[in-house]
Amino acid sequence: MKVFKAGAAAAVAVVLSLTATACGGGGDKAGSGSTGGGKDKIVIGIKFDQPGLGLKTPDGKFTGFDVDVATYVAKELGYQPDQIEFKQAVSAERENLISNGDVKLVVATYTINDKRKAKVDFAGPYFLAHQDLLVRADDTSITKAEDLNKKKLCSVTGSTSAQNVKTKLAPEADLQQLGGYSECLTGLENGSVDALTTDNSILAGFAAQEKNKGKFKLVGLKMSDEPYGIGLKKGDKDLQTKVNAALKKMVEDGSWQKAVDANLGPAGYKAEPAPQITEGS
Repeated sequence: MKVFKAGAAAAVAVVLSLTATACGGGGDKAGSGSTGGGKDKIVIGIKFDQPGLGLKTPDGKFTGFDVDVATYVAKELGYQPDQIEFKQAVSAERENLISNGDVKLVVATYTINDKRKAKVDFAGPYFLAHQDLLVRADDTSITKAEDLNKKKLCSVTGSTSAQNVKTKLAPEADLQQLGGYSECLTGLENGSVDALTTDNSILAGFAAQEKNKGKFKLVGLKMSDEPYGIGLKKGDKDLQTKVNAALKKMVEDGSWQKAVDANLGPAGYKAEPAPQITEGS
């Protein structure tokens, strides 16, 4: 009987071992390893509500410059488009998504700064945006930030961009803070506000939408520098190096410029040349 019990115990151990192997035995939720390596998918955080940059369309597709960058980088890491899972990355949750392993990368108009670098690492930058103003296409009264004095300036609730204008550049501006950029655009179109402010890339994306073409224009100011980087888990130098290499290749083979022109060009947006990569060097 003792021999039988020992044999049964060994068999159970083997079964449990096989079961654990079949279940994956843990690992990174957002994709194992830094490259595809035959893995099922990679999870990448993007914006779902920024036309021209990161937008989830009603039919469930994803479009925008950040989506094109993410897709290109994923390909260089060994993942095909059907192996990419896009996850919504709202601004306040980007660091948490990375730290918790919910996403492998975040490509979501993610400005590199020291506060964020204390929590996550970045690859890039891959794009340099600036704070700007969007006005009606026929408006010639606003050519500089100071022209906003006595005028109605719109941005989203809690926007640092709007406060920057109000406190530093046009203290007499009538600041209107609404729930979303679409509401500001409606106000801009019907004349209830005079200008909308945030990153010029975001403004260009909204202006380039089919329904908005010809209605608005960028003033062309550079009220701040916003270097966009790709966020990743702190300390993953191997992944950082691979993503930087992918970004360099995207610029060199012309894919970067093609993505800029396709997504932001319709708004008359003139992007600066791709910035030099500084992270990880």
